[in-house]
Amino acid sequence: MMEKEENSWQVYIVCCRDGTYYTGITRNLSRRISEHNSTKGGARYTRSRRPVELVYAEPAASRSAAAKREYQLKKMPLTRKKELINTAQLPLI
Repeated sequence: MMEKEENSWQVYIVCCRDGTYYTGITRNLSRRISEHNSTKGGARYTRSRRPVELVYAEPAASRSAAAKREYQLKKMPLTRKKELINTAQLPLI
């Protein structure tokens, strides 16, 4: 299981209420998920699709590496993304 590391970059995927997925990066995963589910903050995409649930997260070495991985995940076919999510072990947040 992955360990929580403060101030390390994370790439994450959340599942929205409507069944769609949102992918993002952050340095504080628990805060970011709370923002997605609160009335303030969060991404414009998730605001009308609350609540969201964390379904995947992985560490990244730097902001640049996290952004590159986020791009890869966003371009991934839905079937492959679901396979990745189903085999993931989520970090403790």
